[in-house]
Amino acid sequence: MRLSLPKILRLPRTVPVKAIGPVAFLAAGALSLVTATWAAGIVERRSAEGVAAALAEAGHDWAEVSTDGLQVALAGTAPTEAARFRALSVAGTVVDADRVIDAMDVVDPAALKSPDFTIEILRNGDGVSLIGLVPSGDERDQIVADLTKLAGDGGVTDMLETADHPVPDGWQEALGFGIEALAGLPRAKISIAADRVSITAISDSPVEKARIESALSRKAPKGLRLALDISAPRPVITPFTLRFLIDENGARFDACSADSERARDRILAAATEAGAVRKNACTIGLGVPTPAWADAVTMGLAAMKELGAGTITYSDADISLIAADTVSAEVFDRVVGELESNLPEVFSLHAVLTPKTTEAAGAPAVPEFNATLTSEGRLDMRGRLGDDLSREAVESFARSRFGTGSVHTATRLAPDMPAGWPIRVLAALEALGELDNGAAQVRPEIIRISGVTGSANASDTVARVLSDRLGEGANYELSIRYDEKLDPLLGLPTDEECATGINAILAAHKINFEPGSAQITADGRDTLDKIAERMKDCSDFPMEVGGHTDSQGREEMNLALSRDRAQAIIAALMSRRVLTGNLVAEGYGETVPIADNETEAGREANRRIEFRLLRPQAETVANDAGDDSGEAAIEVTVQRPDDTTPKPKARPERTDGN
Repeated sequence: MRLSLPKILRLPRTVPVKAIGPVAFLAAGALSLVTATWAAGIVERRSAEGVAAALAEAGHDWAEVSTDGLQVALAGTAPTEAARFRALSVAGTVVDADRVIDAMDVVDPAALKSPDFTIEILRNGDGVSLIGLVPSGDERDQIVADLTKLAGDGGVTDMLETADHPVPDGWQEALGFGIEALAGLPRAKISIAADRVSITAISDSPVEKARIESALSRKAPKGLRLALDISAPRPVITPFTLRFLIDENGARFDACSADSERARDRILAAATEAGAVRKNACTIGLGVPTPAWADAVTMGLAAMKELGAGTITYSDADISLIAADTVSAEVFDRVVGELESNLPEVFSLHAVLTPKTTEAAGAPAVPEFNATLTSEGRLDMRGRLGDDLSREAVESFARSRFGTGSVHTATRLAPDMPAGWPIRVLAALEALGELDNGAAQVRPEIIRISGVTGSANASDTVARVLSDRLGEGANYELSIRYDEKLDPLLGLPTDEECATGINAILAAHKINFEPGSAQITADGRDTLDKIAERMKDCSDFPMEVGGHTDSQGREEMNLALSRDRAQAIIAALMSRRVLTGNLVAEGYGETVPIADNETEAGREANRRIEFRLLRPQAETVANDAGDDSGEAAIEVTVQRPDDTTPKPKARPERTDGN
């Protein structure tokens, strides 16, 4: 075979033989350069492919690989500093670590922070609107369902979004509190976060505002920041009434009205100067007959101080002053003269000095009418009325006001009754209707109203009714006590009522657990729902949830199991949006048996959960539940101050499980 040189090495016939060496050297150099470039490209490509494959296999898909000669550069944004370091380590296992160039960034840790879960709820007459961010899961549907019940026909506008992040501490408690607060606020905006709840609302009166603020502050979970902005429009007071009296029980207001804070402060200061020592309240409202109201009232209170005994009543611009029979005529004339001369022109004063009483032998009996209203709503009327027409009018009014079946009459007809007697009786019945229970006495010289009410403003209202119906110069005496338990705006049960209510629920069905477990059985869910509904009004009362077991199994295991079961009850109530800040879980294990552990029936009785009211000096609320099915029952008891925990009964060691 004939060999021939490559074309590039073929020498022209005209090239001298001496030039062959340099030309060959150049050709060899060019060939080496091409070969080196080709080899370097292969090395770069294989390095990049190897590093990229190793990073992908290690889960670092975010990393980008590039090469520059023998150097391998890593770029991209690492989720954490640790991920960046691991990517460098993986690349160093494929190529020499000295060849790896770090061009990576790390995500800002602040950008990885969990989102702030918040809800804005707006409620008005048109329904409920809500917007915000809540955790993923069933919570959103539950929130909408709860608010749909509150909205009624108004409906719910749902603009909530969800995020799959851990639920922050305090979120469930804050959410439950916010929704519960909204139930009592028909016009409100509530902002809910895990550590803060802000409530802006409108109340009907300053009194209701104070009650709302007090109730919300009392119910707020521990550790939650509560911001309240409750506004209250001033009520319209008609007639504008004030009544101040001094008698053997001291100086005090039966009714007090003012048109401004400054006027109220002046009036209360004048009352204190006149001898009032009780904490007095004065309603600030609209309807004052003149801007000089505070001037006229302070003058009248100063006059009462000089007289020392009697009453002064303001009904708009009419003033009635009745001095007691202990006041001398000289003092009466001087004080009334000074008051009449200095009152603002718009006011009209009617002053009377009560004559001293004299007992005359054989004097006719003083006519009298009495009405008694019981706490059950029964009205008993007895005493004297003038004629059939008067009796029919009084009975008709009483039936319309108190109910036909609630009125019982035992009145007598008597001639020559004082003028205006039916009007006085009807006014007394109308005043009595403002109370929950009480009594009214009508005599020619005075009307007395006494009783108990659930309205803090009842005394003011009664005074207005009597002043409006009887006019100036009316003499009446009020003894009205406010009882918070009767207040329909509060309607909160007592701790005993809470205990009794939960007992009634548990008497119908016990709550059971899976054997040897803190898992509540499915048949206990309905009972827990009912308890949760009751507990929403009872969350203010501190309670201990105590778990108890029988003597089967090791003592340490039983102690832990009983505590876990108590905590499971609290968790179940919390999941039902019950405020559990006042509930404390405690495990007693087998140390407090209530029956014999040697029998199955006794062990069944000992497996139980007890709710114990943590309030001293209270009566025990016994659980009369007779159901003996299931593994554990809940009882509600009130802790006595002298309770002593029973000592554990001695028993042989057992090795069998609970």
